[in-house]
Amino acid sequence: MSERPQIAYKVLTADELATLERDGRFEGSADDRRDGFIHLSTEDQLAGTVDKHFAGVDDLQIAAIDLGSFGGSLKWEESRGGALFPHLYGPLLLEEVIAYGPLVRGTDGAIKLPIAG
Repeated sequence: MSERPQIAYKVLTADELATLERDGRFEGSADDRRDGFIHLSTEDQLAGTVDKHFAGVDDLQIAAIDLGSFGGSLKWEESRGGALFPHLYGPLLLEEVIAYGPLVRGTDGAIKLPIAG
């Protein structure tokens, strides 16, 4: 990937999204806190993330995040299959989320991305 995307996605449970909405910030899932950063995925990585880490989980939500506001707290680091994934070293603030909604797949299995209104 020669040019990094400016939008990444965070998969959230319904409870995690409720926390983000209520508090205006999200400190990360149990896995995020264990690893020391908030796991994000690019559009190309999102389906693999959902299939690998959230199989069988209901009520998932997808948040689209503007990566331009993070500065040094965002790092691109090698992960699954040697691909570079965006990792956020700090809280996710609601003001950095440009759209969110339930995880929905089309008839072809592709994830429908949230659209900002």
